[in-house]
Amino acid sequence: MKTALVTGSSGLIGSEAVLHFDRLGYAVVGVDNNMRAEFFGPGGDTCSNLERLRRAAKHFEHRDLDIRDRDRVASLVREVRPSAIVHCAAQPSHDLAARRPFDDFDVNANGTLNLLEAVRQTARDAPFVLMSSNKVYGDGPNRIEMRETDTRWVAVDPRFAFGVPETLSIDQCLHSLMGASKVAADVLTQEYGRYFGMPTVCFRAGCLTGPSHAGVELHGFLAYLTACALSGRPYTVFGYKGKQVRDQLHAADVVAAIEAFVDAPRVGEVYNLGGGPSNNVSVVEAIALVERAAATKVTWTYSPEHRRGDHIWYVSDIRKFTQDYPKWSVTRSLDDIVGDLIAARRS
Repeated sequence: MKTALVTGSSGLIGSEAVLHFDRLGYAVVGVDNNMRAEFFGPGGDTCSNLERLRRAAKHFEHRDLDIRDRDRVASLVREVRPSAIVHCAAQPSHDLAARRPFDDFDVNANGTLNLLEAVRQTARDAPFVLMSSNKVYGDGPNRIEMRETDTRWVAVDPRFAFGVPETLSIDQCLHSLMGASKVAADVLTQEYGRYFGMPTVCFRAGCLTGPSHAGVELHGFLAYLTACALSGRPYTVFGYKGKQVRDQLHAADVVAAIEAFVDAPRVGEVYNLGGGPSNNVSVVEAIALVERAAATKVTWTYSPEHRRGDHIWYVSDIRKFTQDYPKWSVTRSLDDIVGDLIAARRS
């Protein structure tokens, strides 16, 4: 039996990957120490996801392991000798990285290096998937020419008609400390691919979400917005008149992309992965969408100060991935995504 090693296995994409590869017949070893609860408090706790995996997966083994522990990571990879590695463990918040820079870099950069080197030593032919981030582009996307409409910002430069491509420079821009640590992980993963000939990929993700998303104010805006709507908790919109745009991709479509790469891996690849031109929404549009779908009002306030380095408009250009993997497509619409978020919160 083939084995998949999934880090961050109790998180949004990690848990979806566990169930997906379990259904494909893999034995799955999940690595997660619930550090999200330490980072974000009770709202970020992923214990319920872990219990769900233990109930639902047939061939799943959980390991409570910190990816910053180099020796334990190396020992685990030697023991498991995985057929595929899906690396989802990360610190995802700009604001928290500024308050805890060493934790941020140790998790995102050093944790990734620990895993890559362990894989190189004992499982170098196994496809290695890094869930990277669009934050590697820093605030570069904010230099794209845009116009303002009633509900959103729109890119008017024809070079970005399909979204932000992988060719956008990651240099000479403001990243935030979290963006910088994700750049380090991203470039390391590319280099282990290109220098050592290993099958690695960086999926530079836009906004990923789904019913198991433990969205919090500092990360995961659509899931957090839905939670606020259903609980009556007030929601705060930060800057840009609430017209900043994000593309949204359902976790089920993310793991389908991961499966496609694992089945036909390439060396040192980079792909932007998100909802693309068909699945994007501004914050104020999302509020209206959630209100319609949930048949409730969102209590929200506006803070004119935007988060430093925040994107005004970000849509993933996914054409490179769909050209290389033409059987993959975005299958879950924005309405589907919001419906799943609401159903999960009400269940």
